[in-house]
Amino acid sequence: MKDNHERWSIQMKTFLGGQDVWEAVEEEYVELENLAGSNQAVKKAAKKVIDKVKKVRLQSFRGELESLKMEDSETIFDYILRVHSVVNQLERNGKETEDSRVVKKILRSLDPKFDHVVIAIKKSNDTETMTVDELSGKLQVHEDKIERRNKEPIEEALQAKMNFNEGHQVTRLQGKLCTEAHNSPAS
Repeated sequence: MKDNHERWSIQMKTFLGGQDVWEAVEEEYVELENLAGSNQAVKKAAKKVIDKVKKVRLQSFRGELESLKMEDSETIFDYILRVHSVVNQLERNGKETEDSRVVKKILRSLDPKFDHVVIAIKKSNDTETMTVDELSGKLQVHEDKIERRNKEPIEEALQAKMNFNEGHQVTRLQGKLCTEAHNSPAS
């Protein structure tokens, strides 16, 4: 996560520097209301810089949202949490994001092991009215089923190995007892 932030930070410095607005980010800018004694031209220039910075931030967060993909080892919960984080950043910067857009984004960017579930969800549900929470619930139910199926063969294999080892030990013990009885002198 830290590496992503550092990379993003470098990209933003470069991009904002190219737009000649990096100084406004680097120096803590003063809210326009606090510029009471300043003339109108300064207020206008400051507002222009602030608007430009917000616009660039929004572009950056939109790009980040579009580039998100679920990692192979990532859970549904963790992936949706990452998506929510970026959506929250967009909203903090003034861009409302509709649930339907986020739902479609999540469905497009899931791990391929969810492909058949995505198809089923698209066929049986209206993704225009579905909330992210509803989608999350459906996907987590499927993820739990996958985990249970993957867990059962492992448990069965461990049980079979235990049964084999116990059977092998009984056979060795019986063989040892037979050998001792055969080799011992008759009383």
